[in-house]
Parts: sequence; structure tokens; C-alpha cells
Amino acid sequence: MRCPFCGHQEDKVVDSRTSKEGRAVRRRRECLDCAKRFTTYEYIENISLTIIKNDQRREPYEREKLMQGIMAACKKRPVSVKKIESIVDKIENRIEKISRNEVPSVEIGNMVMEELYALDEVAYVRFASVYRKFKDISDFISEVKGIGSKSG
Repeated sequence: MRCPFCGHQEDKVVDSRTSKEGRAVRRRRECLDCAKRFTTYEYIENISLTIIKNDQRREPYEREKLMQGIMAACKKRPVSVKKIESIVDKIENRIEKISRNEVPSVEIGNMVMEELYALDEVAYVRFASVYRKFKDISDFISEVKGIGSKSG
């Protein structure tokens, strides 16, 4: 493992524990050169999951891509990275239970929308604006009115 501080390639594991509902191993490591500590996560490599895009293209699933989309929606909102990781874990668990090798991006987008709606309405509208491809302000207004009628 390369040290993120000095780039040295040798380290020692200081602590290991399971994390993320048993789906990962969290390891605290110490660089043998600069002695700084850093954390790594080890995940089980699942069978490859393919995402079917709206135009029928197929792409391999990337956890990081899902994380980045949710993080963009939650930017400057009171939502921790830990909570976002929890949402991604929950979505991955749901996908796993579907037991298919190919999942339409629409299904994943809907799962994200459900999670963001429950978490933060502003993040929800931001995500919805990209996911549903809002064309003008009237799309935003109708989405916000929909939120107001559901929470009121």
C-alpha cells in the first residue's frame, strides 16, 4: 500500500476491524518511512454488475461514481461523508438483493432519490434536477411544490 503522505510502499497494519455492516475491513496503517497513519478499506469483490444506461449502453458499476453523484447533490449541505457512504451501502445492499447482473440506471436513480428525499430536501431537488433533466424553472417549481405537499 502506498503511503498517501510520502509515497513509500511499505507499511504495517496497526488495527483491523469489520466495517460497513460486515461488508468491508477497515485497517489503520502506519507508514514505515514517515510514521504517519492512514486508513484503508478492503471490500469483497462482487461479481461484476453492469448498469444499463437510458440509451441502452452498458457500463460497469462504479461505487465511486455513485458516491460522487450523491456528494455533488449534498455539497454545502449538513450531510456528512459517513452518511453518504451509508446511503451508498444501503443502495448496494438493495441491488445485491435484486440478484441480477444487469440493473437499469433508472432503478439506481430512484433508490438515490428515495434516500435523498428522506435525508435532505435541497439535496433531493439538486439530484432530481440532473437525474430528471429539468429543462427550465417550471420543472424546479413543480418538484418543490411536490415536496411541500408531501411534508405538509
